[in-house]
Amino acid sequence: MASALSITAAVPDSALLDLPWDLPLDLWPDETIASLPKGISRHLVRFAHLGGYVVAIKETSAELAKREYEMLRTLQRLDIPCVDPVAVITNRATVDGDELQPVLVTRHLKFSLPYRALYSQTLRPDTATRLVDALAVLLARLHIIGFFWGDVSLSNTLFRRDAGAFAAYLVDAETGKLYDGGLSNGQRENDLEIARVNIAGELLDLQAGGRLDEELDPVAIADGIVAQYRSLWAELTGSESFPEAERWRINERVQRLNDLGFDIEELSIRKDDTGTQVRIQPKVVDAGHHSRRLLRLTGLDAGENQARRLLNDLDSYRATGDRANLDEEQVAHEWLAKVFEPVIRAVPRDLRGKLEPAELFHQLLDHRWYLSQNTGHSVPLAEALTSYIETILRHRRDEMTVVAPVTGLIDVPVETSAMPIISPDDDEEDWRAKV
Repeated sequence: MASALSITAAVPDSALLDLPWDLPLDLWPDETIASLPKGISRHLVRFAHLGGYVVAIKETSAELAKREYEMLRTLQRLDIPCVDPVAVITNRATVDGDELQPVLVTRHLKFSLPYRALYSQTLRPDTATRLVDALAVLLARLHIIGFFWGDVSLSNTLFRRDAGAFAAYLVDAETGKLYDGGLSNGQRENDLEIARVNIAGELLDLQAGGRLDEELDPVAIADGIVAQYRSLWAELTGSESFPEAERWRINERVQRLNDLGFDIEELSIRKDDTGTQVRIQPKVVDAGHHSRRLLRLTGLDAGENQARRLLNDLDSYRATGDRANLDEEQVAHEWLAKVFEPVIRAVPRDLRGKLEPAELFHQLLDHRWYLSQNTGHSVPLAEALTSYIETILRHRRDEMTVVAPVTGLIDVPVETSAMPIISPDDDEEDWRAKV
């Protein structure tokens, strides 16, 4: 007789019981399955509707599922960008009593896509570089906390827009291990070499399928993660010396680290025997300086670059009128109620799945700047919003619920010759030219 179904979850969702766990994952009915693009995986992975959201379900062994579930929960507590673990399901069996594989259930990350599904036609060189740069930042964040990934790749990463750049999220932690004492240089270099080889292979695979820009060199792009990571790591952990008269360089170093999105826990500052040289060594805590400030002031949860842009607008708002001397939290509440939220509410309901609110607001600010440059005067936000909705947002692909074949390329259907194809890779000038 088959054992009772076992569900391990920190916050159990009763809707889990409604899923057909007595069927092999590849035989689940269409009404249960959510048709979303997914990357390459060594395991069978399917997306399913669960209550009001979508989950990814991966068949694996009970040991690996439980280990990865706990690892993802740990990474979440450490504020690492990764998917949310929902549950581990074991003791699955068919109605005839045949044993079925255990599964790991994670929550699908809204507005995110695997690298293979990001673009409707071909992956351009600058976009490929931005993806690799985002992965380099994620890898540095993981190494800062002592996490060895062991399988760094584009396939094991999801990407979300972050104010013109991309933010990378860890999807697969199956091979990862957290070291209390931090990582050795050898472990970091091993992860870096794994990343370089895997990325080159993934891009060569796209090239073989005719899905890369002809100018893109997969090996050169893959080598780019090495250079980007080492530059970032040196900024995060390297020490520097300078004359005591140039103490302003301490603040400059802190500002550079803040601009990268990292906070400083402490600075080790030492003078040499002559008292003329100062040596500083930063101790960096996890990334998210701007995201945490925005969350504290407004309750908005945004990517680091998005948060920086929204905070700039908030600071500009504070500088106008008689707000300069008001409490920062008070001004933030006013900005949220009078600027940000009215913009989001003004977007037609059928267009709200195009972009997440923080990214939409960032792009609106870009569009307003573009209009102001072309007209020679400052364009009101409401006017810019109307223009942005009709000329850009309405023609974008929906990024919250992208419906496509479960594997392979996402094709954008063109119903009429008058409808422009707006690629997520286009900048403002591209959009204007096409529209």
